[in-house]
Amino acid sequence: MPSTTHPHPRPSHRRVRLAAVASAALLSLAAGTLPAGAAAPSPASATASAVSTTSGLDRKALRASLDAFHRAGMYGAYSSVRDGSEQWRGAAGVADIDSGRPMRPDYEHRIGSITKTFTSVAVLQQVAKGRIDLDAPIGDHLPELVPGERGREVTVRMLLNHTSGIADYVLPAFPGLVTDPGQALDEGRFRRMAPEELARLGLAAEPQAPRGTHSYANTNYVIAGLLLEKVTGQDPESYITRNVIRKAGLRHTYFPRSARISGPHAKMYESFYGTIEPARDYSVYDMSWAGTAGAMVSTMSDLNDFYRLLLSGKLLGAAELREMKTTVPAYEPAPGQEVAMRYGLGLYTLKMPSGGWYWGHDGGVFGAGTWALSTEDGRRQAAIGYNLMKYERFGEDGTPLPDPIGNALFGYMDGALSGAPAERVTGTSPVPQRLLGPEQLR
Repeated sequence: MPSTTHPHPRPSHRRVRLAAVASAALLSLAAGTLPAGAAAPSPASATASAVSTTSGLDRKALRASLDAFHRAGMYGAYSSVRDGSEQWRGAAGVADIDSGRPMRPDYEHRIGSITKTFTSVAVLQQVAKGRIDLDAPIGDHLPELVPGERGREVTVRMLLNHTSGIADYVLPAFPGLVTDPGQALDEGRFRRMAPEELARLGLAAEPQAPRGTHSYANTNYVIAGLLLEKVTGQDPESYITRNVIRKAGLRHTYFPRSARISGPHAKMYESFYGTIEPARDYSVYDMSWAGTAGAMVSTMSDLNDFYRLLLSGKLLGAAELREMKTTVPAYEPAPGQEVAMRYGLGLYTLKMPSGGWYWGHDGGVFGAGTWALSTEDGRRQAAIGYNLMKYERFGEDGTPLPDPIGNALFGYMDGALSGAPAERVTGTSPVPQRLLGPEQLR
């Protein structure tokens, strides 16, 4: 007699759940990796100005808070926190769930969309030299790639602040990603993809928002890389390496030359919202699919160095840094509420649960998440990398389940930046559930 139990959700519920997973998955791939927040945004001004509420570093509290992130379910994490000349580096959990190899704070890590800040700096260097006009049509430089009305209407600025109305290329680049994510990711592990191919996939896809409205898309920054190549005559990764990474003196930051990370690193596990079980290691992966939008490798200390130099005016002139910090709303707020996140040119400002505003970026690729934030003056900084991605779960009706890992992540970063880290998280993200909206494929 057949079993009357249902090891999987009933078909109707399963379809709803898969639809929610698909939306969340696409959202997370097209942008960075901020966890979905359960709390409504708090009223906030449009200007980011935050300073640490406590001077110095409470090393014991930082250690306890990072350990709490691991205990919440994250496999492993490493972090660097700075206040002026003081620095704390720590690690928690494991780099390899099979061997139990522990995490180390100096590991190299795939930083995903944080690459966009580096690409934006490179473009703004060319703006300073008069070779690129932020408000000029992209079709002036790349008429064959972006022809016609779109080429005339989309400006360089729109690419950098994601208001171009151009769609993301991730879904068409990985066509089986929603139906069988494990197979799709395995098949793409060693596949080379040219930036022109990625750009054309995004340009041909259905836009998720009208031109002029912020809608995050990797395609924008792949096109920005092609723009750099056109105006400099150099491979964009090589240009960024020479003129941004080396100018900042970063010793462990680079575009990988192969599918492997060259330095010591953790394994990087992808769960894809529970559709890949057990979570699979994708630390070996050809990152040509991300290019100038998200392929870089770095360390948490290097990221703090980079953002401190950037925000203190060491990498760009005052006029270019001012343009970089000119922001647009990152989402449509609920009635009566103000936006708690605003996006500039490869750089955003975010209001954390305790009320402070910080500058930086986050990034997510298969198996690896990163987040780097700083006070506006670059004095107080925190960067964290972790090795389990898309850990969020959904109920049979498609609604998101409680997210202790995401809450612990926000708790760690908020405390590290405000100077009051705590083991128990008292608040979640003030940003709405931007991972979960079916209306925008992130």
